[in-house]
Amino acid sequence: MPKLTLGGGTRLHYQQIGTGPDLVLIHGLTGNLAVWHLKIIPMLSSRFRTLTYDLRGHGYSDVTPNGYSCDQMASDLLELLDALALDRPALVGHSFGADISLYFALNHPERVSEVIAIEPALPAMIHLRSREEWEGWDYWVEILENSGHPVPPERRTDVDYLFRASLEVPKKWGPLNGLPRNPKPFLRLIDETAVATEYEEIGSLTLERIPAISTPVILMYAAQSAFLGTHDYLLEHLPHARSIILPRTELGHFGPLEQPEAVAEHIAESLSDLELAAEAVGD
Repeated sequence: MPKLTLGGGTRLHYQQIGTGPDLVLIHGLTGNLAVWHLKIIPMLSSRFRTLTYDLRGHGYSDVTPNGYSCDQMASDLLELLDALALDRPALVGHSFGADISLYFALNHPERVSEVIAIEPALPAMIHLRSREEWEGWDYWVEILENSGHPVPPERRTDVDYLFRASLEVPKKWGPLNGLPRNPKPFLRLIDETAVATEYEEIGSLTLERIPAISTPVILMYAAQSAFLGTHDYLLEHLPHARSIILPRTELGHFGPLEQPEAVAEHIAESLSDLELAAEAVGD
């Protein structure tokens, strides 16, 4: 279980597998690197040298009292790449991991070749999902109620309540599908750290700075994603972006787990297209 100690003493757990161009995959909030290893890494490791890691506070990485903003997470990633001597890898991020990837591309464009952002939400776009009529509330409540956890009307937009209720829903993917979750690591993260407020800090990637991202970006969202408003804004304002819309699924937001084969295929195809485009420009 390899770990790397950052300059401030925080230890990050990581895994490096495969051969070929470097590809870094970044999981979302309350996830861990296993998200990628269930199906996606086995499909990519014959072509890429893949790096996955647990964000601080997640998996086997250290839990710190603070340090959960996208800017700090991007700094953690830079230290990890420096320590492992990775120059310009492609980045694949899901949800919060996609946000981190875009922050990294803004602040360190010379250190990333491409970004594949799966369902980014971005702190700067929080106004889209803080409305009571945001469709994401309906999706979340429906999942809980279909799992036997009715939600009182007054709690329908209560993030803390919905998250804690979600911990009672059995696992949905992988070899532990159907088994109960262990809520302790997640409750520790929420109750004992500043993650609940810091992950929403806008920091360096304001709406005005989105067009400053010069790195090629692939946006990947599900057809019924609750974050399509963010997709539309990013597609319009990122200077080098194109879009992939995944098929409709039960939950929508969790493409790497719900439809990993499609996600892995699109990752491989997208990186091939970007590599060919770069070669054509060089010619």
